[in-house]
Amino acid sequence: MLRLATLILLMICPLTVAHAQQPPATSASAPTPQDKLVQVRIETSEGSIVLSLDSARAPITTANFLRYVDQKRLDGTSFYRALKVPGWPDLGFVQGGTRNDPKRVLPPIAHEPTTTTGLTHQAGTISMARYAPGSANGDFFITLGPMPSMDAQASGEGDIAGFAAFGSVVEGLDVVRKILAAPTSPTDGEGVMKGQMLSPVVKILSVRRVDPAK
Repeated sequence: MLRLATLILLMICPLTVAHAQQPPATSASAPTPQDKLVQVRIETSEGSIVLSLDSARAPITTANFLRYVDQKRLDGTSFYRALKVPGWPDLGFVQGGTRNDPKRVLPPIAHEPTTTTGLTHQAGTISMARYAPGSANGDFFITLGPMPSMDAQASGEGDIAGFAAFGSVVEGLDVVRKILAAPTSPTDGEGVMKGQMLSPVVKILSVRRVDPAK
């Protein structure tokens, strides 16, 4: 698994992290009040994905995502990237969002590392794409399979801040798998992202809050 984690790190740029290490179990197991969980439905051309966002443990990141939802800035965007780990069909991530479209992006937000929130990258985790810590805006990704190499690290060299996980898939994980398995272009993408760009992209038709009463 160590070689696999290293492979993921080399392939994940610009989502760059360092050595894999799990956050303390005590932090990850902290309870979350139910009234701080916000459900959101992503309608895609491949089906529906329902997310439960944790505004108690990741308030900054969740509030940012909900601004994009409430202002309909994610409507008409797409899932455009799929990182597939060779030999592991249920391990990787799909990435979507605004792709730095100046008409859609909002100012970047402060980084909430997993060592602070206690949220880790498991199967179906939603997290923010970024370059440097504090640069995340309107792009996000959903993981398939546990990916501890994307969590923040207690020590190490380089960028060890990890990515800001802020919720998980509660319905539609099969749709995420379908997107991960979708065809990619062998030539699109720059650097290590070459070969990871979906062709065609999977359209995001709308993103809305789910009414708890319904």
